[in-house]
Amino acid sequence: MNPALRASATGMAAQQLRTEVIANNLANVNTTAFKRSRAHFEDLLYQTVQNPAVLGTPDANTSPAIQVGRGTRLNSVQRMHAQGPVEQTNRELDLAIEGQGFFQVQLPSGAVAYTRDGSFSISDTGTLVTSAGYAVVPGIKLPTDASELSISSNGTVSVQQGNDTTRVVEVGRIELARFMNPTGLTALGENLYSETPASGAPMVGFPQDDAFGRVLQGHLEGSNVEIVQEMVDMITSMRAYEINSKAIKNAEEMMQVANNMVR
Repeated sequence: MNPALRASATGMAAQQLRTEVIANNLANVNTTAFKRSRAHFEDLLYQTVQNPAVLGTPDANTSPAIQVGRGTRLNSVQRMHAQGPVEQTNRELDLAIEGQGFFQVQLPSGAVAYTRDGSFSISDTGTLVTSAGYAVVPGIKLPTDASELSISSNGTVSVQQGNDTTRVVEVGRIELARFMNPTGLTALGENLYSETPASGAPMVGFPQDDAFGRVLQGHLEGSNVEIVQEMVDMITSMRAYEINSKAIKNAEEMMQVANNMVR
């Protein structure tokens, strides 16, 4: 088989994967705190047709090696954890993180997951939970007669208890986690991430302390997907896919010409 067929086929497969990544970015353009992904590729092994050689004496010039590439493959899909736009919602249970950090939530399995989606609510027991019903870590529980919920930029949660407007009670403080390599986190869906050896162990602290970001009540972080950039990337990917298909067609026509020579 003509090696150009295989090389071009890997190029088409690579551009198809890139288009899938772009499509997922565009599908999540309105997903709260979504982080766009980028496909990263690497070239395959090379066939060495001729090794480097010395021309004449050792002091003379040398001819470089002649190598022919054999295509490309997907190396990784990198998640870009750049800050998304902060949008005001005026809902007291909506929280956005401006800066580094993730909210911690407890999954039904007991494991801790991480999210930047701060669209929280209160469960029937008064516990602060995510929109999917997962409890926020550390557990914050509001008294039954709580009203006028207030969350400061350093994560302190306070409520007005009863009808006394002067009685403000602190019921807990939100903690954040950050990672040396947030790109290494594994996406679980539902706007959740899990720790991996690549991300490193979480460093837990309070908002505005030790390089952690601040918490904004009544706001949500939007997706960091830029539609124009994704559309440009999609056009580039489509053209690359098209030119690889033309290379396959040319290689097939060359094989057809060679076959016709023996007829």
